[in-house]
Amino acid sequence: MFCYQCEQTAKGEGCTRIGACGKQEDVAALQDLLIHIVKELSRIAAEGRTVNVTDAQINRFTCKAIFSTLTNVDFDPGRFVELIGEAVAKRDELRARVSAAGGSLPHADGMIRIPPGATQEELITKGESVGLKSDSSVDPDILSLRELLIYGIKGVAAYADHAAILGREDEEVYAFIHSAMAATLDSHLTVDKYLNLVLECGRINLKTMELLDAANTGTYGHPVPTVVPLGVKKGKAILVSGHDLKDLEEVLRQSEGKGIYVYTHGEMLPCHGYPALKKYSHFYGHYGTAWQNQAREFDAFPGAILMTTNCIQKPRDSYSDRIFTTGLVGWPGVTHIGDGDFAPVIQKALELPGFPEDREEKTVTVGFAGNAVLSVADAIIEAVKSGTIRHFFLVGGCDGAKPGRDYYTKFVEQAPRDSVILTLACGKFRFFDKDLGEIGGIPRLIDIGQCNDAYSAVKIAAALAEAFDCTVNDLPLSVILSWYEQKACAILLTLLYLGVENIRLGPSLPAFVSPNVLNVLVEKFGILPIDTPENDLEAILG
Repeated sequence: MFCYQCEQTAKGEGCTRIGACGKQEDVAALQDLLIHIVKELSRIAAEGRTVNVTDAQINRFTCKAIFSTLTNVDFDPGRFVELIGEAVAKRDELRARVSAAGGSLPHADGMIRIPPGATQEELITKGESVGLKSDSSVDPDILSLRELLIYGIKGVAAYADHAAILGREDEEVYAFIHSAMAATLDSHLTVDKYLNLVLECGRINLKTMELLDAANTGTYGHPVPTVVPLGVKKGKAILVSGHDLKDLEEVLRQSEGKGIYVYTHGEMLPCHGYPALKKYSHFYGHYGTAWQNQAREFDAFPGAILMTTNCIQKPRDSYSDRIFTTGLVGWPGVTHIGDGDFAPVIQKALELPGFPEDREEKTVTVGFAGNAVLSVADAIIEAVKSGTIRHFFLVGGCDGAKPGRDYYTKFVEQAPRDSVILTLACGKFRFFDKDLGEIGGIPRLIDIGQCNDAYSAVKIAAALAEAFDCTVNDLPLSVILSWYEQKACAILLTLLYLGVENIRLGPSLPAFVSPNVLNVLVEKFGILPIDTPENDLEAILG
């Protein structure tokens, strides 16, 4: 086993015995095998497009298969065995169709062979033969860029899957995923060509986030500023975590009128701002944060828990009997909801005690996505021109459990009173409930939404740049990012594609970025590791 795709990888180098996320060696090998077969499937799909052979099911499957290998999504080896079997079947069937249409394909002997009825142990052995360290002859810089590209594609695949669930798809996105995954099999690809592919991945991710934004707002309306209680109501309870708006909508619809309050957790907090979700009277508030105290929070929650996507920790035995997963998420022994029928979740919530009494706590305000912020753009622009607002800080990204993430809390707390903090994704749970006050009626802490809503941040920055007739890099705006997994990689590549410079990244730099590749990123884009909040604020503001 060797894995270094997340920020918490062991010793900042790579996990070799068990993942820092809890991933076991068998799952790691099966994921490596699945990714390799998806590369072969992608090579055939890319060739198929040249002879007018495309397949909508293969497009969707490719994204799902890649998405399943993101950090903290699926830990169930049995489900990977099924995905591998499906990938092989789709690869071989598509190969026959593309060949019949006149496509030029490498000899079948060059593909990995999976005998019918292969056991899990045999698949694990195959996976070990195609893992990250299986070929020691690969140039370190090529390996670094190859993995950066693959991790960026993993983020794109996740966003594309979210959008497709709500009926929004784009052939250009699928075509890039297939061509880029196929390119990683090309041993002759140069550093320059990989760099071009990496930036192209950033462009495609921007398109994919735009697609997802249209899917979310087209289905549930544009978010509006909404006050969300952090307390609880007496009664039965369901907690929904993850990112999937459709699953949350179904839970709300199916639990309506049953005496159950539905709470959000983690990245689901921004869902309170969507008009089509706000209408449910039993959609009450937000419970807990994201990573720091998640296990304790789940232990203390007296109801059913639904996990819809990644950014989650392996469940403790103490609450695993009341946790449910959906979509691609899974652990051995945890009940999976695969058909959209949340009756088991509702039944479990009714069996459990729920909260014994109301509990009043703080409130937070969400719903400041692109449209909401741009509706007050004139006031923001005037505040900048008058000097009332001196600087904007975009402080966002992933949360995680490793020490060092208190940097982001301290940074926000120490930011001067004439600055505004824009935030998004689960990294904001380090400071989301801080009362930073206002500047002329404009909140100093503006929650743009989920990591999926990075497109809103791009729209806001572009609108401000247009208003001031300058580039984004000329704005009084600094980007301070925290990263954990592969969606953050995709967003970073988008920022680089857009030419955003001087991004501060932490808590640590990616282990998969080689020294030479890091030098390129520093020289071309000015990427910096975070230092201390005091030093970084002084360097930014002078």
